[in-house]
Amino acid sequence: MARRICDGLPQLRSGGGELGGRAARGFPGVLLLFRLLRVSPALPHLRRRQQDKEGAGLGGGGGGELEFLSVVATQLQSGGGGGLGDGVGQGQQRSALRQPEAPAVGGTGGALGGGGGRGGRTPVPSSGGGDARTSDYYQLDELLTEHENEWRAKVRQFMEKEVAPIILQYWETAEFPFHLIPKLGSLGFAGGIIKGYGCPGLSAAAYAMCISETARVDASIASFCLVQSCLAMLSIAQLGSEAQKEKYLPSLNKMHKVCVYAMTEPDHGSDASTLSTTARKVPGGWILNGQKRWPANSSFADVFVVLAKNTSTNQINGFIVSAGSPGLTIGTIENKVSLRIVQNCDIVLEDVFVPDDDRLSGANSFQDLVNALSVARVMVAWVGIGVAMGVHDTCLRYLGERKQFGAPLAAFQLNQEKLVRMLGNIQAMSLLGWRLCKLHDAGKITVGQASLGKAWITKQARETVALGRELLGGNGIVTDFHVAKAFCDMESVYSYEGSYDVNALIVAREITGISSIRPASRL
Repeated sequence: MARRICDGLPQLRSGGGELGGRAARGFPGVLLLFRLLRVSPALPHLRRRQQDKEGAGLGGGGGGELEFLSVVATQLQSGGGGGLGDGVGQGQQRSALRQPEAPAVGGTGGALGGGGGRGGRTPVPSSGGGDARTSDYYQLDELLTEHENEWRAKVRQFMEKEVAPIILQYWETAEFPFHLIPKLGSLGFAGGIIKGYGCPGLSAAAYAMCISETARVDASIASFCLVQSCLAMLSIAQLGSEAQKEKYLPSLNKMHKVCVYAMTEPDHGSDASTLSTTARKVPGGWILNGQKRWPANSSFADVFVVLAKNTSTNQINGFIVSAGSPGLTIGTIENKVSLRIVQNCDIVLEDVFVPDDDRLSGANSFQDLVNALSVARVMVAWVGIGVAMGVHDTCLRYLGERKQFGAPLAAFQLNQEKLVRMLGNIQAMSLLGWRLCKLHDAGKITVGQASLGKAWITKQARETVALGRELLGGNGIVTDFHVAKAFCDMESVYSYEGSYDVNALIVAREITGISSIRPASRL
């Protein structure tokens, strides 16, 4: 029914964009549908379905929505406007979108340039409506060093040019854009805060800028980078032997190889300190048995950092498992509605042999692993900040262009209040995230501080993204406008690396000295 209504819109329209009286009487539910969705009968993205069939090209004029659908991005490469370019047929756009290696970009302006046409249909998250730093309202860049700001700009430019124009197609099909891995590796921020072994040795704030700018365009790619650097690589760097660091870190830093951090199990999520996967000592090595659930990147990884319970000591130990090891079985988790690009998997280990050389010598208890987890929680908080920034800046641009009742949506008080609430959240989140980075670099950060940052920041980011989805009305539930994808992805960011509730209890334990994580009596 909805498709028939949408496809019939060109026939229903009459002068001035209003429904003709006879047509409106023939479709009594149409006006109600439009009011519910807060869209107009002339909304171009609905008309495109008809144009797809006719192979019609979109010309260069463009109204509010047409301009929005071209590119919502900072003009890093050229200073032109944002209208759709000449002569790019919508049918051709759809075909080009399905080519995984080549962003569909028309004209001479590129994905970010304003003059040329653009084949993709995903608006790139903007850096703001007028000012290129709108979501950085309190000028966080002044708290950053020149080096940290350079990393921020470098990653932002890469994400807007290379990732934003093509990422929607991968999200919709739940596929990973493998051709981006070498490009991400060439940027040089993999390994983050690790020093030596080819790693960049960034400050926590510099790496946070890289992660947030990545998440500003896509949280899945940010999560991929975070698993590589802050979990698997950092565990090897902090807990591995010198030989293990030399063997694994250089290739992982350049992303010539991909790594996995396998901790969570089907029966142990938040209760991660009591894992069921076992490691039994045998001559020359260890035998691992058990299951893991959710480890990202597993379906195409080369190296697995696996946590398992030592049957002799009953303590959690760490092991490096190579892809293709006999007894290692991997299956991708299907039907996700969040972080669809991330390849989360179920892993089964059946008598997997790990040589003594691949046991992490410094990982002898769960407590030994906490430092890497704390760093990861700080960086997950910055994923939330980046997602919120992207949504805010997209909404600001959208509300300035879309008109209802004869005025831009940005002119309405209720919408302005939501925008300001989003902006206030982002400033508070950014300043707290920056302080966490400084505490880390000074060696003063506690587990509770990292947990509070992750819990509170992702909670505020979740609210911010939900407000953005609300501001877009009906367009907030379609991925074309970036916000719906970010809304879904934020649910995972809110939950992984410790749920809000568990992180809150970790903080409470630190400040009260009383743990309430486990119930007093087990049912």
